[in-house]
Amino acid sequence: MGFLGTIPELNILEQSIRNLYFHVPMWFAMMILMFTSMVYSIFYLSKGKIEYDIKASAFATVGFLFGMLGIVTGSIWARATWGAWWVFQEVKLNGAGAALLVYAAYFILRGSFDDEEKKARFSAVYSIFAFVMFMVLINVIPRISNSSLHPGNGGNPGFNSYDLDASLRMVFYPAVIGWILLSVWMTTLVIRIEKVFRKKHQLDLE
Repeated sequence: MGFLGTIPELNILEQSIRNLYFHVPMWFAMMILMFTSMVYSIFYLSKGKIEYDIKASAFATVGFLFGMLGIVTGSIWARATWGAWWVFQEVKLNGAGAALLVYAAYFILRGSFDDEEKKARFSAVYSIFAFVMFMVLINVIPRISNSSLHPGNGGNPGFNSYDLDASLRMVFYPAVIGWILLSVWMTTLVIRIEKVFRKKHQLDLE
């Protein structure tokens, strides 16, 4: 078989490891988008320009979408490898679900204000809190736990020569770049749509 068809011979994972091309890059994209949303939130608090709030909201929106896709692909992977759609003892799964709920609250917060300035200001402050909680829930807690089934957590090996050979790397790394670029492009579309909407309704962009 060609390099696209060659995978490490691992028990349980078998061909399901190909989900690595989707699940992990989607979460990488989400982390970058949420980080960028936080940065624009800080810019808004510093400069007060509504354009920064628009960008912060757009990056969070697309990041949340990629997070949901990551949850779905992760659930499918869990069903194939662990025998259940959701393993409640798995720390990282629970952390990922909680992280998405934290960001769901961000959108609920934004929808609770009619005043643009208050919405932008409170959303910006919450965005900073949300990103910190996001990183704690999906990166810090699983790494200090001994019960995580994910590679690289709880004593399990990460994606190294044990379970990610050169053949998979040839696809995995371009996939990471591709998903990140796709997510950024989608965000630019959301920003442009919001600007057109605001211009049509004669809303402030400054």
